[in-house]
Amino acid sequence: MSAEIIRRVDSCLEAEAYPLIGAGRAFDNLCRIVGPRADVPSEGWRHRRWSVVRDLASISAIMPRAIGYLRRCRGRYDKVVVVGDTSAVILSALAGLKVDLYIDVFKTGYSHRYTAVESQAIRRAVKKVFCRDDMLAAQLREKGIDAVSHGNIMLDTVTYGDIAITGSKDDGISRVGLLPGSRTGTPQAFALQIDALEMIAKRANVIGVAAIADGIDIAALAQAGGLAYSPLPASHTHDMGHLSGRGIRIELYRGATGNVIEASDVVLSQAGTATQQALGLGKPVITFFPPEHRKKRMDDEQALMGESRLLLPPDPAAIAFETARLLEDPAERARLGAIGKQRLGGPGTLDAVIAELCRGDPADKRGTGHPK
Repeated sequence: MSAEIIRRVDSCLEAEAYPLIGAGRAFDNLCRIVGPRADVPSEGWRHRRWSVVRDLASISAIMPRAIGYLRRCRGRYDKVVVVGDTSAVILSALAGLKVDLYIDVFKTGYSHRYTAVESQAIRRAVKKVFCRDDMLAAQLREKGIDAVSHGNIMLDTVTYGDIAITGSKDDGISRVGLLPGSRTGTPQAFALQIDALEMIAKRANVIGVAAIADGIDIAALAQAGGLAYSPLPASHTHDMGHLSGRGIRIELYRGATGNVIEASDVVLSQAGTATQQALGLGKPVITFFPPEHRKKRMDDEQALMGESRLLLPPDPAAIAFETARLLEDPAERARLGAIGKQRLGGPGTLDAVIAELCRGDPADKRGTGHPK
């Protein structure tokens, strides 16, 4: 999401990115990456129990350096934008760094609202907040904070490729979208999805269409699923070939999550952002939850998603049964899809953010023609 903002403001602003956690691969060949960064075991994925405790050592080590760096950034930039959760807002408040725009991509008015500490940090550090829904923005406005909602920025940043994935209405084949995720454990999640798809294929004319995140090794997915990989030449930007075996076929795509979602009748997802994108695009989603995942996080997500996401145990038979049931019931798919669209919101935030950033450009302090 941050990278897409940078791409869009290239004509009016020179940008630098500070990914507090991780390597910042999204900014490769896009802009300069700055600041000290933490490498945490959970990769910021708050589904597992005790993940916060396991991450504390790394985060505690980086916090003094991060605050010191942000303190040195005061007066360096014409615009400061925070995208994500409130942790960077809190660090900015501690460093005395003013944030022009805070784009919150996690909290919602349905659940997981702002705590008193978070509200105070936002009031202290942030000039304007973009929330995902107006219920959440209203909570901040009641405290005298300039907060608005133009939609869900996750829906502004769905990736599409110049490809056509034939839909089931054209050929009588049902398509199950697979979003296995992008973190540690992706091959294991993919293997369970394949087990379920194999069961479905015994009773329905079905194929899988998978959106493969950057950095995920397709060979590792093939091995985990017990499938053979048939790649396409490197000249194919988005179509990565297919996997086959066990009576099923999985078409693979990279950088085309939107194409995969829109071509799917039902989506099996262990991804984070892509799950919300699928729901926002009107597709019912089935997710399984291992018992070690954090129940509170799952409950918070379910309060937002409602019926549009089916949350199941990691049992291929249960996943196959529910997927087949939805494939056979287009009216129920449409009902759940409508709930997802209403709950997750539509696009619009990105355009509003770009307009805010590029409106009334500050005087250029470096003579490059691009304020920073």
